[in-house]
Amino acid sequence: MKPIQLTGKLYLIPTTLGEIKPEDVLPQTIKRSIDFIDNYIVENEKTARRFIKSIHPEKKQSELKLSLLNKRTEESDYSKMMQPLFNGLNIGLMSEAGCPGVADPGAVIVKLAHEKGIQVIPLVGPSSILLALMASGMNGQSFAFNGYLPIESGEKKNAIKKFERISQEENQSQLFIETPYRNNKLLETLTQTLHPNTQLCVACDITLPTEFIKTKTVKEWKKNKVDLHKRPCIFIIHKS
Repeated sequence: MKPIQLTGKLYLIPTTLGEIKPEDVLPQTIKRSIDFIDNYIVENEKTARRFIKSIHPEKKQSELKLSLLNKRTEESDYSKMMQPLFNGLNIGLMSEAGCPGVADPGAVIVKLAHEKGIQVIPLVGPSSILLALMASGMNGQSFAFNGYLPIESGEKKNAIKKFERISQEENQSQLFIETPYRNNKLLETLTQTLHPNTQLCVACDITLPTEFIKTKTVKEWKKNKVDLHKRPCIFIIHKS
C-alpha cells in the first residue's frame, strides 16, 4: 500500500503595525510558531527577516526560505511557493503589517490552500481595520471595508458620496484607506464632500506611541487640523 503523503499547514502570522516592541501587541503563539516554521511567504524579504529576528532572535536566518508575494508576483509562481506544503512542511504567511489575508495579497494563497485541502491556521494579532472600528464608536454590528478610494478627484468624490448614502440607508459604517502620503488631501476632500453632520473617524498609527484616534462630525473636523502625512490611517464614516 502506498503511504499517505501528509501535507503541511499554512499558518497566518500577524506582524506589528509599525516600530513597536512585538511583545506589546503579539502573543507568545507567534514565537512558538516561528520556532518550528522555516518556510515563509512574505511581501518584503528584508522586513520579514527583521520581524522574525525581533520575535525569535535565536532563529537561524540561514535556515529561512522566503518566497515573495506582492503586486509583481506572477500567478504561475503561486504553486511553486506553496510546494513545501505538499512536501509535508509548514508555511508561515506574513503581511507587511498586521493580519495576512485582510486587505493583503496573501488572501490568494489562503484561497488556494483551501482549494488544495491544506489546513489554514490563523494566529492572533493586530488588525488596524478592527482596532479602528472598535475605537470609533460606530456600528460594529454592520460595517464594510472598501479598500482604497479612486485616485481621480471626481471619481473619489462620487465614491465618498456613495458610501455616505449607503451608510445612511443601511445604518452601516464605511471604512477605507489611502496611500499614506495622500492622507491630508483625503481628509480635506472628505470635509468638503460629506454632510456636516456625518460622523468621521480618523485612526492612524494604531498601537504605536503616536497613535491618534478621533471621531468627530465633519463640521467639527473643519475646525480641527491634524497632520496625517505618511502615517498609516483608517478612515470611517457613518451618517445617521
